[in-house]
Amino acid sequence: MKLLRQLNKHAERYALLFFYSVLVASMALEVLRREILSFSSVWGEEVVRYSFIYLVWIGAAAAVKERAHIRIDVLYKFVTPRVRTLLYIFADLIMVAMAIMALIWAIEPVTRSIDRGSVLEALQISRAWALTAVPLGFTLVIIRLFQSIYNDLVSLVNGTPVFEGNKLFD
Repeated sequence: MKLLRQLNKHAERYALLFFYSVLVASMALEVLRREILSFSSVWGEEVVRYSFIYLVWIGAAAAVKERAHIRIDVLYKFVTPRVRTLLYIFADLIMVAMAIMALIWAIEPVTRSIDRGSVLEALQISRAWALTAVPLGFTLVIIRLFQSIYNDLVSLVNGTPVFEGNKLFD
């Protein structure tokens, strides 16, 4: 149970740290190779590209968790806390529907890649590993949205203020 709580709290953070480290290390290695050895590897560009793609999709889930995604929140300032909570729930339900549709569409290229046995040219690993970033990201987004909806419903029932995320500017 403690492990699940820690994963819930830090999973995206650790995954983002891992992919960011891989991206920076690969990019730095490639720059050194080009500048010092006048030689670059074929695989470096692919590692950086797919690390960045994983960063984006895992980052999307982290943004949903922290309510840091872009939204127009002018309306929230003019409504009661109860209505605000209902608006957050409504927006999250719309996002769930869109994320489920996107997840369904994102699975098809992965299964096609597995069926055809396609591989990444430079890395010589299954292309499905690279393509899995999108369905994984949408799955994490959906999980975080359901958690958000649950927390908002608890806030609604208890009459407590809804979590609005950490603001950059106020």
